[in-house]
Amino acid sequence: MDEHEWLAEQFEAYRTHLRSVAYRMLGSVSEADDAVQESWLRLSRSDTSGVENLGGWLTTVVARVCLDMLRSRESRREEPLDVHGPDPIMSREERIDPEYEALLADSVGLALLVVLNTLNPAERLAFVLHDLFAVPFDEIAPIVGRSPTATRQLASRARRRVQGAATVSDIDLTPQREVVDAFLAASRGGDFDALLAVLDLDVVLRADYAAGHMGVSEEVRGAQDVAGQFSGRARAAQLALVNGTIGLVWASGGHPRVVFDFTIRGGKIIAIDMLADPERLLELDLTVLND
Repeated sequence: MDEHEWLAEQFEAYRTHLRSVAYRMLGSVSEADDAVQESWLRLSRSDTSGVENLGGWLTTVVARVCLDMLRSRESRREEPLDVHGPDPIMSREERIDPEYEALLADSVGLALLVVLNTLNPAERLAFVLHDLFAVPFDEIAPIVGRSPTATRQLASRARRRVQGAATVSDIDLTPQREVVDAFLAASRGGDFDALLAVLDLDVVLRADYAAGHMGVSEEVRGAQDVAGQFSGRARAAQLALVNGTIGLVWASGGHPRVVFDFTIRGGKIIAIDMLADPERLLELDLTVLND
C-alpha cells in the first residue's frame, strides 16, 4: 500500500466524524459534503509525516473550511435561516447514506440548527467544536484567530443563546436517560444480556489517550466486545449531564476522572466515547444527577 492509498484509508475511517462536524457547522448536507471533500483535497496535498493525531488534524482542517464557508455566506449577505433554514434529513440515496441519515437525525435536531444559524461564524465554530465535540479552547483559538480566553467567551455567548432558546428540555432527555440508566444497571450487575439489549450490533467504543493508559483499547467495535468491556464494571460511575446530554462520570476525590459520552439512536447505544484527559475534562460542562 503506497502513501496515498494509506491516507485515503485513514480518511475514510474519519469521514463520518468529519461530516458530523461539518453538518453541525453548516446546517446543510450538501455543503457538509463539500467541506469534507475539500478537507480530503487538503490532506492529499499536505505533508502529514509530523502529524501525531490525524483525527484531530482533520477536525481542525474541516473546521477551517467550514468557517471560511460561513464567512463567505455572511459576506454575500445570505440569510439561510430566513430563506430555507437548515437542511432537513431526507431519504435521498444520492445525497446521504441511510446510516448517516439516521445518525444525524437523532444526534442533532433541526431546532438546534435553527438556533446555530443565528450565531456569527466564530461563535458557531467555538460552540460546535467545544460543546458538541469536546475540542479544547486552546486548539480552537488558532482557528478563529482569538486567544483561548476570548474563544471561551465566544462559546459562552453562543451557549447562552442556545440555552435561552430551550433547545434541550427534560422531555428530550428522558429517552436518553432511560437507555443510559439501563446500561449502567446492566454494567454494575454484570448482566451481559441486558448490556447487549441496549447496545447496537455495530456499537463502537472509543477511548482518548488518557483512557488508553488505564488499559482501555483505543477502539472497540461490536456489541459483544463492547459489552465485555463493561460487564461487571462501572460500579462507581454516576449519571451526569455532559454538555447538556445524558452520560456517565466517574469521580474520585471530588474531581471527574473519566467521562462516558453516549450517542443513542432508536433506543440503542451506537457509540461510547471515554474521555480521561484532565484538560479535556476541565472543558466539559458536567452536572452529576441523582440515580
